Amino acid sequence: MTEPTLRRSLDAASGYQELLVPALMEEWAPRVAGAAAVGAGDRVLDVACGTGVLTREAARRAGPTGAVAGLDLSAEMLAVARRLSPSLAWHQASAQALPFPDRSFDAVVSQFGLMFFPDRPAALREIVRVLRPGGRLAVAVWGSLDDTPAYAAEVALVQRLAGPAAAEALREPFVLGRRSLVAKLFAAAGIPDPRIALEPGRGRFPSIRRMVEVDVRDWLRIVGIVLEDALIERILREAETALAPFVRAAGRGVEFESPAVVAAAVR
Repeated sequence: MTEPTLRRSLDAASGYQELLVPALMEEWAPRVAGAAAVGAGDRVLDVACGTGVLTREAARRAGPTGAVAGLDLSAEMLAVARRLSPSLAWHQASAQALPFPDRSFDAVVSQFGLMFFPDRPAALREIVRVLRPGGRLAVAVWGSLDDTPAYAAEVALVQRLAGPAAAEALREPFVLGRRSLVAKLFAAAGIPDPRIALEPGRGRFPSIRRMVEVDVRDWLRIVGIVLEDALIERILREAETALAPFVRAAGRGVEFESPAVVAAAVR
């Protein structure tokens, strides 16, 4: 990776932490950690930890007698995570080949990463492998676009102005957003009797522009799609109309339904 490319990737990861985490992710960290019953003294692994919002929640619950690690494939995301929480253990590796011995953890958690794994059942099997007998796992994925109308409107706008590749990249976070799809994955991984629920959530951004800009500049860049500045500005202008129904009273930011499917099981 060249120095300018590395800097752009680090900037994108920082943008993710500064805007997307408080807008979308923070409310789910306690809920996913709770679904895995993370408690004092637990050994916990957060798979696809990103910049570490769930890892830090798990560490808070596990306390000083616990041991918590975050794992992600992105060096840039991990650089932000290390900067925010240098005392935690951070590992760069694939979810499909976890660098830990069998039965290493009391709980494994993962929020909003499973949909991006090339081999999802393999990743789930790895999670089970590193859990001790009786260990708990909890995984969250975003609900479908049908259940998230604000993002459905954004994707339709990007499809019209930027084409199918950019739109498909924005659809990807929502591709597992049905309980039936998650149940099939757990069955394929040999995980019996998971508890799976579509849970309500809320997305909150300071403005339409900030909501859409973090996607068309930062998120698309993370997945390797770079749009021209003129096109980005056109998308941002037209988004003001397309997403107007989600503006809060007196123009105080944007708020919308942002549900997630949460699945939990015991090894």
